[in-house]
Amino acid sequence: MYKMIITLILLSLSSLSHAALNVFACEPEWAALTRELAGDGADIYTATSALQDPHRIEARPSLIAKARRADLVVCTGAELEMAWLPVVLRESGNAEVQPGGAGYFEAAMAVHMLEVPTRLDRSDGDVHAQGNPHIQTDARNFLPIANSLAQKLMQRDPANKALYQQRLGAFEQRWRAALARWELQAATLKGVAVVVQHKGFPYLSNWLGLHEVAVLEPKPGMEPSAAWLSQVLDTLQQHPARMVLRAAYQSERPSAWIAQRAHIAAVELPYTVGGSDAAQDLYGLFDDTIARLLKGLQ
Repeated sequence: MYKMIITLILLSLSSLSHAALNVFACEPEWAALTRELAGDGADIYTATSALQDPHRIEARPSLIAKARRADLVVCTGAELEMAWLPVVLRESGNAEVQPGGAGYFEAAMAVHMLEVPTRLDRSDGDVHAQGNPHIQTDARNFLPIANSLAQKLMQRDPANKALYQQRLGAFEQRWRAALARWELQAATLKGVAVVVQHKGFPYLSNWLGLHEVAVLEPKPGMEPSAAWLSQVLDTLQQHPARMVLRAAYQSERPSAWIAQRAHIAAVELPYTVGGSDAAQDLYGLFDDTIARLLKGLQ
C-alpha cells in the first residue's frame, strides 16, 4: 500500500510538471501560430473571433478570469487592443502577464511597422502611434513573429525547449514553401488597383503589390456617409479600381454600394483564422485570401 501511494504521488507530480502552458491569445491568428509552435503542449484560449472587430471588444469577466490563469498572453500590440486589454490585464491581478512582464508577448515588436504616423491627433480617427497594427495580412510577417514567439515559449516552459525548437524548424520549412507557392499564385495581382473599406490591408498590399487608390472610411474607424461614398465614387472615375476589399467582420453595405455603382467586385477576405469556412488554420487563411483576390479579378 505504501509503495502504491508513493507511486501515485510521483505520477501526480509528473503530470503537474508536464501540465499544458496556459496561453491567452488576443486574436485567432496568434492562437493558430501558438498551436503550430506548441502543439498539444499549450492550452490556448482565444479572446476574439474572426467576426469581431479586435479594436472594440468588451472587457468581460470571462476574459479577466482567463487572463488571471494565463502563463502567457500573446497579442498583436501596437495599440490594437488598447480599448479592452489593459483593463483585462489590470483586473486579472496576474503580475506575470502585464506589459513588460515575463508572460507578455506582442507580435508587432517582431516586424517592421507600416503607416507610422508623423503626428498624433485623435481627431484623425483610430490612429496608432506605433503604426498600422494589422500585421497578420502579410504572410511573410509570420516568420519573424514565430521565431520571437518560440523564444518566449521556451522562456516560459524551459522543460519543453526541445519541442518548441523542433516545431519552430518544421513550421519555418513548411511556411517558406507555402510563401513561394502563394507568391507564384498571386503574381497577377501585382499593380492591381483596389479600394479598401478600412485601412486594414497595407501589409497585404505591400506583400502582393496591390495598389490602394481609395478608402471607404473617411477616417479610420468612422462609418462612411452616403456623401463621402459619393466622393469616393468620383475619385474612382479618375483612378479606376478592380475590386473593393473588406474584412469578414465588417458590414458589407459600404463595399456593396461602391461595387454596384463603380461596377467592380466586392471581395470579402477572411482577414484572420476562422474568417471563412476555408480559413481554419494559418495555411487556409492565405490559401483562401489569395483565391478570393484572384476571383475578384475575374
